[in-house]
Amino acid sequence: MTTLARVTATEGALALIAQLQARHGALMFYQSSGCCDNSAPNCYLPGELAISPSDVLLGRIGDVPFYMSSSQYAYWKSSQMIVDAVDAPLGGDNFSLEGPLGKAFLSRSRLFTDEEFSRLEAEEAQRRS
Repeated sequence: MTTLARVTATEGALALIAQLQARHGALMFYQSSGCCDNSAPNCYLPGELAISPSDVLLGRIGDVPFYMSSSQYAYWKSSQMIVDAVDAPLGGDNFSLEGPLGKAFLSRSRLFTDEEFSRLEAEEAQRRS
């Protein structure tokens, strides 16, 4: 049985991640919670954004860690986050690395089925013990 991913990425997002990795090296994602940086997955260089002990490592996309706040995780934990890439105005209105390329990462989601969610919870409980 394969492990379910809490976060995945479309082919377009993976291609954009690879482009950013070629330009910048190591990356990290953080799902913003709104306000001035909108509610989107933002891509940063490691260390540009401090990860707190209460933040949740949701998983990895394109071998890049993807974090969100614990309060957002409480809301999103029954959904799979799907990161996509879309065209955006050059420079964009966020702090994410892809903005100057005229692109933006976008969060999409789908609810886990009851069976998938139960399986995820059991797998995570097993890893914690």
